[in-house]
Amino acid sequence: MEKKDFQYIHLIAVGGSIMHNLALALHDKGLKVTGSDDEIYEPAKSRLAAAGILPEQEGWFPEKLDARPDAVILGMHARPDNPELKRAQELNIPIYSFPEFIYEQSRDKQRVVIGGSHGKTTITSMIMHVLKHLGRKFDYAVGAQLEGFDRMVKLSDDAPVIIIEGDEYLSDPVKRVPKFHLYHHHIGVISGISWDHINVFPDPDMYRDQFRIFAEMTPKAGTLIYNQDDEQVQLVSVPRNPADISYIGYGVHEHSIRNGKTILHTKKEGDVEVQLFGEHNLRNLSAAKEVCKKIGVKAHDFYEAMKTFKGAAKRLQKLGESATANIYRDFAHAPSKVKATTEAVKKQFPQRELVAVLELHTFSSLNKSFIPQYAGALDLADEPIVFFSPKTLEHKRMEMLTEDELKAAFKNPNLKVYTDSEALQQHLLERNWQNANLLLMSSGTYNNINLEALTQAVLKS
Repeated sequence: MEKKDFQYIHLIAVGGSIMHNLALALHDKGLKVTGSDDEIYEPAKSRLAAAGILPEQEGWFPEKLDARPDAVILGMHARPDNPELKRAQELNIPIYSFPEFIYEQSRDKQRVVIGGSHGKTTITSMIMHVLKHLGRKFDYAVGAQLEGFDRMVKLSDDAPVIIIEGDEYLSDPVKRVPKFHLYHHHIGVISGISWDHINVFPDPDMYRDQFRIFAEMTPKAGTLIYNQDDEQVQLVSVPRNPADISYIGYGVHEHSIRNGKTILHTKKEGDVEVQLFGEHNLRNLSAAKEVCKKIGVKAHDFYEAMKTFKGAAKRLQKLGESATANIYRDFAHAPSKVKATTEAVKKQFPQRELVAVLELHTFSSLNKSFIPQYAGALDLADEPIVFFSPKTLEHKRMEMLTEDELKAAFKNPNLKVYTDSEALQQHLLERNWQNANLLLMSSGTYNNINLEALTQAVLKS
């Protein structure tokens, strides 16, 4: 079945990170694009305005659907009783979730879907970096803004392959199906499984089962590339029909660390210095290499491209450095991510003290029944710090946390707990940063701390 030819698209909840990028991608293709949202923040607001597709006012306006667009794309931010959604249903306008629409527009392409609790953004961005370096035509959908790419989504008519970051979170408020079940991959990747999204998957078995379904969706003559070092991944990736499907396991790429630099060891290319570090990233690199090999990239070209790969934004992103201190920011918030990121910085700079600051910001990370999953996650930090905003707990209507509860959950009596962002900032500014690194881990903003100003102040101290 060929993909449908749309001329006019309306997006409900157009202000979302990935949704506004989809709107821009469709506008780039020459389609008529409209949208609505009850809240639109930067940078989405400015980017939509620059393209001339920012809604005239915030809110929901069912009469917009009377123009009868060819399709409506429903964002996860919208509610099931959204008035625009109801009007679209009344008018029998085709309604798609984001992943359903991406699939619809890539029916005639080879679909590569990277799934996993952690590492999927980095693996996706590595593959995209390599393909761009080689001048290959490809489409993509990725959950972060990447250096060298203006958009998080690209949909073209002539690209033979699409690279998709496959999130296990729900696709939309109506169907409530994990996104990565809806892309129908030819090549699938499972980078790791570590229980997350407790508000949707209340127990680890239910969460893991979503990856089992993904693995079983691999078609005949398809490929499943999986992290062979992860026990949970192995449970869902055991070959079912090895004659019909190619199963490829991967681990940490062979390497060494010299003077804070990561050196890859290869059979034919010799030693290759890369800018990323950490065992989790070198495992991600192995996954990207296997994908690239399957889509026709030679090893020499892969390693040549990886020399210039700086990493995805907020994934061990270096905010600044001096002769004696480095400051990194990372999106890590789930327990496995926090542990891997903390370990990566400490092993890369074993002679330096490590101050690791984790913000508890997501529903799972603030949930008292889930927090024990963080046990040991900050153990390699010389100074482990946890920050959370009481206002966030109030907003999410969750039970307040205490310092003693967090120390017990993390199993770390040395844990320092801050609930005031100004007090946290003052502590960091007063600290001695000679021969010490700072790692900031959060999917939030530390209650709007100016990280650029903090970086400059710390490096001058």
